[in-house]
Amino acid sequence: MIQNGVVENRLSLKTKVYYGVASFGTSLVSSVFAALLPIFYQDYLGLSARWIGIASAIYAVWNAINDPLFGHITDNTHSKLGRRIPYLRFTAPFLCLTFILVWFAPKGAGDVRLFWWMLITMLLYDTCYTIVGLVHGALMPELSESDLERNELAISSSIFGLIGYVFGFLLPDLFRPQSGSQDTSLLTLQLSMVAIGVTAMFLILLTTFKVKERREFAIIDKPIKLWSSFQYTFTSKPFWVFVSMNFLLTFMESLATGSIFYLGDYVTKTSTIVLLVYLFAPLGLAIPLARPMVKRFGILRAQQIYLLIGGIGLVSLTFLPVSLIPIGLILAGLGLSGQQTITYNLLAQVIDDDEVRTGSRREGAFYGANALLTKPAQSLSLFLTAFILEQSGFITRAMNNGEIFLSQAGSALFGIRTIVGLIPGLSMLIGAGILFLFPLKGERLVSLKVTILSMHADKASQLKQLEGE
Repeated sequence: MIQNGVVENRLSLKTKVYYGVASFGTSLVSSVFAALLPIFYQDYLGLSARWIGIASAIYAVWNAINDPLFGHITDNTHSKLGRRIPYLRFTAPFLCLTFILVWFAPKGAGDVRLFWWMLITMLLYDTCYTIVGLVHGALMPELSESDLERNELAISSSIFGLIGYVFGFLLPDLFRPQSGSQDTSLLTLQLSMVAIGVTAMFLILLTTFKVKERREFAIIDKPIKLWSSFQYTFTSKPFWVFVSMNFLLTFMESLATGSIFYLGDYVTKTSTIVLLVYLFAPLGLAIPLARPMVKRFGILRAQQIYLLIGGIGLVSLTFLPVSLIPIGLILAGLGLSGQQTITYNLLAQVIDDDEVRTGSRREGAFYGANALLTKPAQSLSLFLTAFILEQSGFITRAMNNGEIFLSQAGSALFGIRTIVGLIPGLSMLIGAGILFLFPLKGERLVSLKVTILSMHADKASQLKQLEGE
């Protein structure tokens, strides 16, 4: 592809496929972690909402420290393998190990010991996941300048990520404790977590041997000091608009996925697998539509359309009769397909705009700052789920001698609908409105693309000259 005589970087199908493979691994562990953690520690092990809230708060503070730090370090790394691949490759085994440890909490240990186990393993897991997720995401904007090429990377990542999400929900649902011998069921669940962690590690490692970075950014771009990097990042207006929207999306996703098992167990009283089919089938079918949507409406407007559809679908889950809940899930799935494929293309444009200001590509800094400001939404959703359920009179299995209590009060059932539908849906609708403030559009966006292509051509030329010398 050519703009104003300058060639945009084209990517092979192989690169796009293998980029997506790592998303299978990361989505597999992250979806299990998000969906199973609340019900595992509160419903199965009986940890109180107060302790879960304290762990969530400490977890949020650690997230505020590690993401921008690791982002800055990777931006200023210069190795033969590049700025991203080494971290992706050598962190994957530790991600596997720490993920497994989360699920081996000592049963019947009491609130204090359970709290410490949950807190420490969460922090270790999140540190490894931060590094892997950050560098994998940072690869996407720097592999190509083209919105369409970036979108195809995102589609590949979304397709493989969706497969990971589906397995991440289905496998715990197959192996998690039901009624009966809970001790045996917990061991079965724990062994399935070992298999999931090892599988994720293998997929991430595979990507590191198949995807190659563009060396001109690692060699030609000049390092920027930490404080200056923070200043450039947090004075970017496009970034603040993006991150405000993305905070709401992170909150929405964490809250909705963390309560899907409650919806199946207590509201519809059906297998969670059935609900996941209604949600993920339209999501998967709609992912390929992201490319024509982007070509027709552009990145910004397409994102707003998807947020509107998804928000309406989720809000409807609060009020629909049980028999019509599948309709709300289908609409939510259609909307979430855009959130999966388009969101971070907006951040790629923010990074392009920053490169014009600073002369250096700083994907790590922006992905790190994005995580700094959005990951607290995960902790908020974890606490809010436990708090709403406790305040609504929800009766846990631990309170009922390990047996599921199906005759929940109406207030508890409405509490579940609120955390799976109303609050996440409103978050998506507000996010769509915020994007009207995004400044990278129209003539400014066209001018930005031309400038970026020229800068990258010059950096590639400088790299060839250095190699020739």
